Amino acid sequence: MSIALEKSWKEILEPEFSKTYMSELRNFLRTEQAQYQVFPPNKLIFNAFEHTPFYEVKAVILGQDPYHNIGQAHGLSFSVQPGIAIPPSLRNMYIELSNDIPGFKIPNHGTLTKWADQGVLLLNAVMTVRAHMAASHQKKGWEVFTDTVIKELAQRREGIVFILWGNYAKQKVKLIDSSKHLIITSAHPSPLSAHNGFFGSKPFSKTNDYLEKHGKTPIDWQV
Repeated sequence: MSIALEKSWKEILEPEFSKTYMSELRNFLRTEQAQYQVFPPNKLIFNAFEHTPFYEVKAVILGQDPYHNIGQAHGLSFSVQPGIAIPPSLRNMYIELSNDIPGFKIPNHGTLTKWADQGVLLLNAVMTVRAHMAASHQKKGWEVFTDTVIKELAQRREGIVFILWGNYAKQKVKLIDSSKHLIITSAHPSPLSAHNGFFGSKPFSKTNDYLEKHGKTPIDWQV
């Protein structure tokens, strides 16, 4: 596991890398990578931080763990690499965007780097996964690290939009001061739950309304 972090994140998160849980996580990943294919590739595990420096974060979209099929994951939640089919949850996100943001056109790809470069931290709570085995790296230490990411943003910054879809992500509400930030929750965009409150929740326009009210440039959601 490479731990070359973007400078602003490194200054804040460096203490985490000397803690016992991180040492155990590194050892676990070395063992996994020696036996199995692990996604995303080492050089892309911390990709979200590279695209979205700490003081440029405007919004956080929290995923659970990376896509587990070949070529999909590249370190940004809900996003896939160029040339890879759009996953079902992201397809539903695009449907909601087309109903929520005037003029949004559903793209023919699933690469969300443009969002990340505008200040949307696309963070997975668990940052690696064994090939073809969803949730295989849960409870190995990543959750401690990403909870710290959320807490540091919530404590050191103001006016961030935290977008938490589904019961897993909603558990993170307790880490965020709602008097300093906007928390948006709904059902997950997965086909299993999108019709139970995700469709029609308008998270993208709500994010932009909040950012504009706080003097920040809204996100151009078109990708």
